[in-house]
Amino acid sequence: MRKLLISFLMATSSVVGILLVAGAAFLGLSPQFGGKPTEADKQAYAKSGHYQDGEFMNLIPTLQLTEGSTMGLLWKFLFKKAPNATPAGPLPMQSLDSVAITRKTPDMVRVTWFGHSASLVELAGKNILLDPMLGMEMGPVSWLTPNRYNPSLPISAEKLPAIDAVLISHDHYDHLDYQTIRRIKHKVARFYVPLGIGPHLRAWGVAPERITEMNWNDEVQVDGLTVVCTPSRHFSGRGLTNRNSTMWSSWVLKSATKRVFYSGDGGYGPHFRTIGAAQGPFDLALMECGQYDRQWAQIHMMPEQSVQAARDVRAAVMLPVHWAAFTEANHAWDDPIRRATAEATRLGQPLTTPRLGEPVTLGTPLPTARWWE
Repeated sequence: MRKLLISFLMATSSVVGILLVAGAAFLGLSPQFGGKPTEADKQAYAKSGHYQDGEFMNLIPTLQLTEGSTMGLLWKFLFKKAPNATPAGPLPMQSLDSVAITRKTPDMVRVTWFGHSASLVELAGKNILLDPMLGMEMGPVSWLTPNRYNPSLPISAEKLPAIDAVLISHDHYDHLDYQTIRRIKHKVARFYVPLGIGPHLRAWGVAPERITEMNWNDEVQVDGLTVVCTPSRHFSGRGLTNRNSTMWSSWVLKSATKRVFYSGDGGYGPHFRTIGAAQGPFDLALMECGQYDRQWAQIHMMPEQSVQAARDVRAAVMLPVHWAAFTEANHAWDDPIRRATAEATRLGQPLTTPRLGEPVTLGTPLPTARWWE
C-alpha cells in the first residue's frame, strides 16, 4: 500500500510539474500577454503622480472585490449563472461598409457602436476608433473566456477605412485585443493610450513613433481635434504578475464645436463631476453600462450610476456601451439596458439605443428603438 501511495504521489507530482512548466511557457511565449516596460519606462511612470511601488493607483481608495472571494466568484460564474445570461440568438445588427463610413463632412459627428465598447467616432472629419476589440474570442484561452454573442460584427477589421487615431482605455482583453491590433495596425495613423500600454503595442509590431502614451489630463492636438486623456476608477493587467502595471483612463474628444466623452471602464466616483466641469458639456457620452456586480461595485458602475455619471459630465445624450457582446458578469444580458433606460427616464437624461452597427448622427433623429425586447 505504501509503495502504491508513493507511486501515486510521484505520478501526481510529475503531472503538476508538467502543467506548471507548460503554463509558465505559455505565459512567457504567448504574444497575447503583451510586452513589458523597460526600466526607463518605469522611471517615466514614476513621474506621473499616479504610480507607486510598480503599480498605478486610482484617485481615491478602490477595492477590486468589496465582498466574497475570487474562487467564490468563479464558482458562481461557472455553475450558478443568472437566468438569461446570454441572448437566445444573434442580436439585431446593421452591416456597414467602408464606403458608407467615408461619406462625411468636417462638421458631421457620427458614432457607430460595434458591441461591447468598440466604437467608431467620426469627428472633425476624422475616424477615431475606441477600444477596438473586434475578435470573436476574448482572451488567450478561448474555451475558458467568453465568446461573442454574434458570429460576426457590423464590419470586419479588414474592411475598416483608414483610421486617424485609435484610443485605448486600458489593457484588459475585452478592450485591447491582440488579434485586432495586428489586423488594423497598418491602417492606423496613431495610437493614443494611457501610460504603460506602449510596451504591449510595441511587442505587437506597432512602430514606437506611432504611439503616444498619456498621463491623466494630458492633451494633444490632431489637426483640428483635441484628444484629452482623463481619469477613470478601475484596474489593469493581462497576466498573473502584472496587475496595475498599466494606467486606465477615460477620453475626451473635442472639435471646434462638438465634444464627445468616453468613460472607459470603472466605478462611479467624483472624477465624473471634475471632468464635466473642466471639459464639458458634452454633445454625446459613451458610458460603461454592463458587467457589474455588487461584489466589484467599486470598479464597475451599476446602470443607475452610469446614468448619473452621464449627468455628472453634463452629457446632452448618453449612449450605453460595454454590453451586448460578451457575458462577463452574473446578470441577464439585457439587464444593463433595461435598468439604464428606466433610470434615464426617471432622471430625464436623454438616451440613444442603437442596434449594433446602427450609426448615431448628431443633429438628426437618434435611434431609440427598444430592440432588445
